[in-house]
Parts: sequence; structure tokens; C-alpha cells
Amino acid sequence: MKLSACQFISVIRKEFLINCRQRAIFVSMLMFSLTALACISLAIGGTFLESKLLSALLWIIIFFASTALDKTFDDEAITTLKIYGDSQSIFFGKMIFSLISMTALMIFLLPTFLILFDCEVKSPPILLITIFFGICGISGAGTLISAISATASIRSGLFSILLFPIILPIFLLAIDLTSAALLNFEIPISSLITMIIYDSILILAGSILFDYLWY
Repeated sequence: MKLSACQFISVIRKEFLINCRQRAIFVSMLMFSLTALACISLAIGGTFLESKLLSALLWIIIFFASTALDKTFDDEAITTLKIYGDSQSIFFGKMIFSLISMTALMIFLLPTFLILFDCEVKSPPILLITIFFGICGISGAGTLISAISATASIRSGLFSILLFPIILPIFLLAIDLTSAALLNFEIPISSLITMIIYDSILILAGSILFDYLWY
């Protein structure tokens, strides 16, 4: 396992240049999120929803929006990137770009969600920390799963099927933490610590497995 800083930065720069031209990943995530939010908001018509349900809705939308990360790799990119850099630079470069994309999405999604569902956040720091570590786990798992499913003929379906069970523990923890942040209940610190540990294990395992997948 070797990570070259120059190659790592080059991979991130390459991802920005490619996706600024194509905009496929971000536009897909943004359009799904906004459409889902509008439909759900119109369907409930101002009905009061418990914080647990609101938290679950938010993370369900985030999950389905994250399925756009299946485009992180494609056949041409894999062949090119084997020449472009070592496996660890590519894995972490792709992962950081996915994290940046998810963060940009949340800048639009979270305020829109809070406004449409008339949510008052009692503990903003906990909500932001939960969102950050939640999308960290999604980005790490999504990068590895995207590489695995890159050559599959039904990439999107396979990506979702493989991604969901891996990040389910993150979602369960994130829903509890988000609900607590909305209601100002006692914050389950153990859940936050567990999420951080799970994220770390997930990213480390993804990094190790990516070596075997790459070579």
C-alpha cells in the first residue's frame, strides 16, 4: 500500500476536469434529490412527521442520490488510470472527489429539506458532523463498489445491491443521530463513535481490497 501525493492530487484534478465537462455524477444526484424532495413534500401536504421519520426520509434520499457514484469508474477510465497512477492514489483520489461531490450535493439538499419539511434543528453541530461522517462512509464504499461493478452489464443495479448492505449500519446510526439533532435529545455519543470507527474500517478495508482488485 503506497500513496503518492503527486499522483493523488493529479487524480483529483483529473476527476474535476472530466466531471466539469460531463457533469454526469453531480447533475444526476442533484436532480434526483430535488425531484424526490418535491414529490414527498407535495404528497404529505404539510402533515406533521416525527423526527425519526424525517431523518429516515433524508437518509433514504441521500442513499438513492449516491447511486450516481456508480459512474466513478468506467472501462476506459480503469485502463487509463492503471497508467496514470498507483492503486492507492487512484482509490483515495476517486474517494475524495466522491466526497466533494456528496458535500456539494448536501449544500443544496440539506437546506432545501429543512425548509420544505419545516424542520428546526436543535443541535446543528451534531447534524453537520453526522452528515459528514455519513457521506464519508458512502464515498469510501461507493468508490470500491464502483470499481467492482465497472465491467458489469447492469452496473447501476449491481452497484445499488452491493452498496446497500455495506452502508446500512451507517444509515441506522445516522438516522438516530439526525433525529437527536432535530429534537435536541441527549446525543448518543456511542453512536457517533461507532459511526466513525465503522467509517475508518470501511475505508481501510476498501483500500486493501482495491489493491487486489487493481492488480
